[in-house]
Amino acid sequence: FPSRAALVVLPEMWNCPYANASFPTYAEVIDPTTRWGPAVCTDEPGPANDASSEIDSPSVAALAAVARETGVVLVGGSIPERDVDDTTILYNACCVFDGDRGLIAKHRKTHLFDLDIPGEISFRESDTLAAGAELTVADTAIGRIGVGICFDMRFPELAAVCASRGASMLVYPGAFNTVTGPLHWELLQRARAVDNQLFVLTCSPARDVDAKKKSPPAYEAWGHSTVVGPFAEILATTDEHESIVVAECDLETIATRRRNMPLETQRRGDLYAVVDRKPPP
Repeated sequence: FPSRAALVVLPEMWNCPYANASFPTYAEVIDPTTRWGPAVCTDEPGPANDASSEIDSPSVAALAAVARETGVVLVGGSIPERDVDDTTILYNACCVFDGDRGLIAKHRKTHLFDLDIPGEISFRESDTLAAGAELTVADTAIGRIGVGICFDMRFPELAAVCASRGASMLVYPGAFNTVTGPLHWELLQRARAVDNQLFVLTCSPARDVDAKKKSPPAYEAWGHSTVVGPFAEILATTDEHESIVVAECDLETIATRRRNMPLETQRRGDLYAVVDRKPPP
């Protein structure tokens, strides 16, 4: 990790090919959450430390270990998750680790990537994955963050609810494609940032330049992981190649931007509203 990094973000489906045929093969059981809580960071015997943890959930075990060893807040991209109660159900899930606190949150992608642009791209996550039923906001060592995955970024309501719950950052592991990515990837990040006057962070897989030459053709990610500030300014970005994006996010700038342009007090609640259907207890 870069020196002194406090928050690290990984891309969507980093542990497997982005393909419906691959999701069941690479799926891991993540529940119960307590299995990856603080107990996993001790040498005490118990369910959190038994050998089956690494066998059933090797990716989650690796993320928990890295977060513990480095002390970072780790938004672990996403992996295919197999439901603990019904193993036929799979989710696209993002785990959030907070140093030695272990796993503190898990977001299941709420808007599945079902897209058909004839002659350009067709993909249906819903052929193998189920949609999540909760929004995710977590208190971490670096502040309160909201989490979405890729296609979730297209829905401003999700971002607005996370902001209303006090998130100062929205983090989206994602894998936009080379059809929609050039026009929408940066646009959506900057829109979510300026709409809610907060930071937006995205992390994409690097592009497989030989993807279309494979049989069958593999998914071709747009790349361009990016950090956007609360005034829609690009703080850091990259291209489609493997790289590490590093940026400093000064959370005090959020208060400045909101004071300079007080959108929250200017909203017309008498005319419209975004409703949080499942507010936290």
